[in-house]
Amino acid sequence: MPLEQGNSLTSYEGLTSNNGRLTKAKYRVASSDLGSNTTVYIEPTAVSFAAAQSIRKSSEATLVANVISRALCVGVSDRFEVVDRRENADLVVHATITRIVPTNATVAGLSTATSLGANFVVPVPVPRLPMGLGGLSVEAEATTRDGKQVGAMVWAKGANFVTTNARVSQIGDAYSLAAGFGSDFSKMLVTGKTPFKGFPKIPSAQKIKSGLGGKPKYPACERFGRSPGLVDFAASQVGLPPSWTDKQPAAQGR
Repeated sequence: MPLEQGNSLTSYEGLTSNNGRLTKAKYRVASSDLGSNTTVYIEPTAVSFAAAQSIRKSSEATLVANVISRALCVGVSDRFEVVDRRENADLVVHATITRIVPTNATVAGLSTATSLGANFVVPVPVPRLPMGLGGLSVEAEATTRDGKQVGAMVWAKGANFVTTNARVSQIGDAYSLAAGFGSDFSKMLVTGKTPFKGFPKIPSAQKIKSGLGGKPKYPACERFGRSPGLVDFAASQVGLPPSWTDKQPAAQGR
């Protein structure tokens, strides 16, 4: 999945490359400029024209965008207070989906049927068919009240046939990958350093609670809805579309 640079960031200068085996990214964070900021406003994630054109239903692209917004909101809550009005925030975070590679729903359906059938024969997980895999590219930045960029990231990741569950939907893989971007970008803002090095840490209590569908730490995150949690996890195991379990709020004001 190649990096897809759009035109939504105020600057693309000084970005450091991370060419991981699964995740491709360029990022920059000014840790010294983050210290004095305590509040943050999360703008609803935008969908570029090119990304929207690749998906038949606009509501499905919007669903992927909402997952990113929700993950960003929950993620930054580990350090910042999330507010519901832009003018009350020290930092503003906005993200844009620059590309969605659609999942081949037919192949995903065959993968799910094959996997479920095999589970009756052998008690071990069966990888999905390595065809028709989807992907996602996103870029985001955090800016101060006066418009200074203190964090930026261009990010891309493709599904893989071992760890990404096949879901019968054009956005099946993009939906599964969306929270990963929100986690990477918010972790960069929370720690003030790269999110791509070091060992994984145990999620905070508030993040675990939100991930299971509980009430978020800050009411401002409610506008992105609550995670479907274990219900969606169960649905993903049998290939059900994300839209069956994740019902985003009807309206999202800025």
